[in-house]
Amino acid sequence: MLRDKSILITGATGSFGRQMVQTLLGRHAPRRLVVFSRDELKQSEMAERFSPQDHPCLRYFIGDVRDQQRLEEAFRDIDVVIHAAALKQVPTAEYNPFEAVQTNVLGAQNVIRAAIRTGVKQVVALSTDKAANPINLYGATKLCSDKLFVAGNSMAGASGTRFSVVRYGNVLGSRGSVIPLFLKRAASGVLPITDERMTRFSITIEQGADFVLASLGWMRGGELFVPKLPSYRIIDVAQAIAPDAKLEAIGIRPGEKLHEILLPVDEAWHSLEFADHFVIQPTHSWWDSRAALESEGGKPCPPSFAYCSADNQQWLSVEELRSMIAHFRNGSH
Repeated sequence: MLRDKSILITGATGSFGRQMVQTLLGRHAPRRLVVFSRDELKQSEMAERFSPQDHPCLRYFIGDVRDQQRLEEAFRDIDVVIHAAALKQVPTAEYNPFEAVQTNVLGAQNVIRAAIRTGVKQVVALSTDKAANPINLYGATKLCSDKLFVAGNSMAGASGTRFSVVRYGNVLGSRGSVIPLFLKRAASGVLPITDERMTRFSITIEQGADFVLASLGWMRGGELFVPKLPSYRIIDVAQAIAPDAKLEAIGIRPGEKLHEILLPVDEAWHSLEFADHFVIQPTHSWWDSRAALESEGGKPCPPSFAYCSADNQQWLSVEELRSMIAHFRNGSH
């Protein structure tokens, strides 16, 4: 589907963006692949790994999603945009709220307008579990962003540009997550635990990239896609890394949830369940693809349904977690 297409990734020097570039270069043979970000150092470092000399389709664009004119310049002759740029750290957003709004909300608005004006065919925006019933500013800005992208289909009208959203939670082993912290602290014999009841969904960076690309094939415009994932308990991660360590309860941090929620009960009434994912359908009057989606195997979710890491039917065991964490110990992620 993506062979010979021109693809642009905003925030492409982040963890997700680098994985997406690797996946696209390795499996999809795009005609042009544009790395769009504002950090020249990260672009320089990334170009050492993914060289335009080795990959002639690659282009490195310096730019900020806050700058709509630069986005329009970068979006010319682009078929697909994957929007991953965001200010993502919860404490950073709490302390710098205006900056978070500028990037996460107004930046989303700029991406939508630039895509419509330049005739981009498909836009998929990355969201977060924190946008489901948000309790912190980062989640609130991403909820606003999600709503903007869904409504962008109304703005696009007959132009042909279509927008959808992908929502998943914390990436296993990513910067700022618990696995690197526990690996660092394991030698001390004490691991800090926010709350022994805490649970999370498990997704790797590779799975995240693959799911976004799959969503490009499914989308009609307006959907919010949620992958089905296994859950894990924070105490099982501690057991997998340092079974003899003492656990020190430090309490839940400001803006943090005890469990991850990817599909809240308030959205269940307009959601469909598939074999390996959910689709949260838009509630706008122009949405008329429910019958088509159901014919492809989607089943309406029960009105009282919620997709929460604490109530999951699939769980990672300590042994499975230990096997996955071995990759991080060996430096392969």
